[in-house]
Amino acid sequence: MENPTPSVRLRGVGKSFGGVSVLRSVDLDIMPGEIHGLVGENGAGKSTLGKIIGGYYSISDGTLEAFGRPADPWTPKDALDKGIAIMHQELQLVPELTVAENVFLGIEDQKLGVLSGTEKDRLTPIVEATGFEVDPSAKIVDLSIADRQKIEVMRALARNARVIVMDEPTSSLSADETQRLHETMKKLRASGGTVVYVSHFLDNILEVCDAVTILRDGDLVRTAPCAGENKDSLVSAMLGGGRSKIAFPDKSRLKERQSALEVRSLSSTNGTREASFHVNRGEIVGLIGLVGGGRTEILRAVIGADKSTGGEVLVQGKPYGDRSIAESNRRGIVMVPEDRRKQGLIMTLAVRSNMTLPHLSSFATPFGRILAATEKSRSREAIEHFQVKPPDVDGDILNYSGGNQQKVLLAKWLMRDPEIVFLDEPSRGVDVGARQRIHEAIAELAGRGTAVLLVSSELEEVLGLSHRAYLVANGKVFDELVPEGKTEGEVLRALFQLQQRFPEASAH
Repeated sequence: MENPTPSVRLRGVGKSFGGVSVLRSVDLDIMPGEIHGLVGENGAGKSTLGKIIGGYYSISDGTLEAFGRPADPWTPKDALDKGIAIMHQELQLVPELTVAENVFLGIEDQKLGVLSGTEKDRLTPIVEATGFEVDPSAKIVDLSIADRQKIEVMRALARNARVIVMDEPTSSLSADETQRLHETMKKLRASGGTVVYVSHFLDNILEVCDAVTILRDGDLVRTAPCAGENKDSLVSAMLGGGRSKIAFPDKSRLKERQSALEVRSLSSTNGTREASFHVNRGEIVGLIGLVGGGRTEILRAVIGADKSTGGEVLVQGKPYGDRSIAESNRRGIVMVPEDRRKQGLIMTLAVRSNMTLPHLSSFATPFGRILAATEKSRSREAIEHFQVKPPDVDGDILNYSGGNQQKVLLAKWLMRDPEIVFLDEPSRGVDVGARQRIHEAIAELAGRGTAVLLVSSELEEVLGLSHRAYLVANGKVFDELVPEGKTEGEVLRALFQLQQRFPEASAH
């Protein structure tokens, strides 16, 4: 039997931005009826390669074929017309439209140019196929990041594409939702469809993919069957050399327990309910809970992003009322948000401008003139410290990988040695190499005496970094635990026991 024609074939493909090469001489066949993984460090080129397949980037060198025919010209519309859809890592949704309207945007039913309004009915089989529970009438602007990610997945499925490129589709999904998505991928494969699965979750790649392609610094390392790979072999290939295991940095020892932040019975309009906890100087404290359990809402209530309805916050032992983002920043209390595009970075500005925007007064003369040389020097130091790639202070942030955007976001808020730092999913969409640098930066912060409050959906991250942690559900803070010696399984069991003790905690 002859070998089938590849769904996508790349030969000698390269891509450059502004003279900077991000992909070089990539040869790759992606076959029909295959789930094909793309892995690599942030900046390795995997998302760029996915966007080339989906028509969002043109190639600088080489050739691209789709279903045996040259893909030239190749735009998102050309790709979709040929049966290739892409769901982006940075969500491409219209905030003021409903779930159903976003899923079928551009492919609505119509008659004589008049929309038929059938989107809700058409959404039903997609909801059933994925198992995602969503309100078709809800506006995107009112949804969490996790729910928006589900909509992006359903939007790709609605195109009935023969190839779907999924760029980090599980970064905000729970373990159960990830399993449902994997089942959907397998159904697509069984029907002859192809999935290109871009992910930094290597366990997910190994679980569901037939083949995997590993990229490093823009070069293709190898393409191989997943059956012959394991997590260590993938990490070693991604990083180069023999480094295969990523260890967490040593936790700093607390010389004295000096309170930096104390929260007493705090409630808010966003669902925080009588939350109480404390963080000492030089301590990393984690909030552990399920997606949607209220961890982010607690951070926002404490820092003043959302209005409080009860309770109090003490900073350095003194009451802090009338909280606001601006006043918190003035006091040295900062928050690195979960959504880097919507809340963290200005995508039309350069790297330097993003980093220094909150700190311009420290680079200005008494008459308000910005000292550009000082600003550039501080930005360059931050870029080197966080190992941002490419290391260009005036680089266009829009063209950086998600992981390097995340490093810029962290550098932005950590540039002036804050007293208290809230970290909401600091390694979301970040590969193992970039994650290690971020973890080192967090440990360095604590070592200098900064109080850190950490939210992460990855239990391993919270346990590996935190001195102490609290279980959170339904907007409330429950049991305190010491992560040292605890396994992920033990913590999950504690969460389940919490739900049994407090039935209202299972609402999320």
